[in-house]
Amino acid sequence: MTLFDDDLATGVEHQPGDDAPELVRVRLVVAYDGAPYHGFAANPGVATVAGTLQRTIERVLRHPVELTGAGRTDRGVHAWGQVVSFDAPAAGLDLGALQRSINKLCGGTIVVREAAVAPPDFDARFSARSRTYRYTIVNRPVPDPFLAATSWWVDQPLDVAAMRLGCDPLIGEHDFSSFCRRPKDRMIGTEDDGDPGPSLVRRIIDARWDDEGEGVLRFTIEATAFCHQMVRSIVGTLVDVGLGRKRAGEVAGILRGRDRSLAGPVAPPQGLCLWSVTY
Repeated sequence: MTLFDDDLATGVEHQPGDDAPELVRVRLVVAYDGAPYHGFAANPGVATVAGTLQRTIERVLRHPVELTGAGRTDRGVHAWGQVVSFDAPAAGLDLGALQRSINKLCGGTIVVREAAVAPPDFDARFSARSRTYRYTIVNRPVPDPFLAATSWWVDQPLDVAAMRLGCDPLIGEHDFSSFCRRPKDRMIGTEDDGDPGPSLVRRIIDARWDDEGEGVLRFTIEATAFCHQMVRSIVGTLVDVGLGRKRAGEVAGILRGRDRSLAGPVAPPQGLCLWSVTY
């Protein structure tokens, strides 16, 4: 008997010649530590979140699945509320056992927080109305080893009031070319890509800084879609504002300039987390 065969037995193995099984659409809410993975999207030859999760699901169900994710995070970026969907045979499907098996087999770096049957037309990516990311900064002279893996340590004092003012021009629909990296092969985002077209116009619903106390600052941004490195570029620019390297009033001009060289540096990936997806 192999590891976790008691849970794996809930999968339905179909023999050649069987009639096509009735399928249901499964929706998972997934959290993961992005440090061990080369991003979310499957990529042959390297460990990715989607690749690992898909292989694990197929091992449990003993049936091939095609996984769709709500957003494609970069290498080292984490998630608390990533959503994935796939089809699975209805007969014998035990979502509780599936969830337990995935969580055991993935060793804690990928965790299924919720598992449910979704409507047949549900799609984790295209059914999403908005995505929310959070970025955490530890702003104190001495770093915190317990937050180092999920935050950016900035030792110089930050002017949070100025950083909040810098958020105002971002709200609404704009061309975010100044904050987006254009992939060489196609015009599509990887932090989150609800819109696969070439346009870098995105609609920001909310952008704000919260002071959590003891030097912990959290940036929250919600949008209908994001483009490649958009959140991290915005955070890097707003940190420049907080350090006095740029003025809050310059953010509007950077946005209008549509020139990546005008923005600040790209913030490190470990501070970023795909927090939730709204449907």
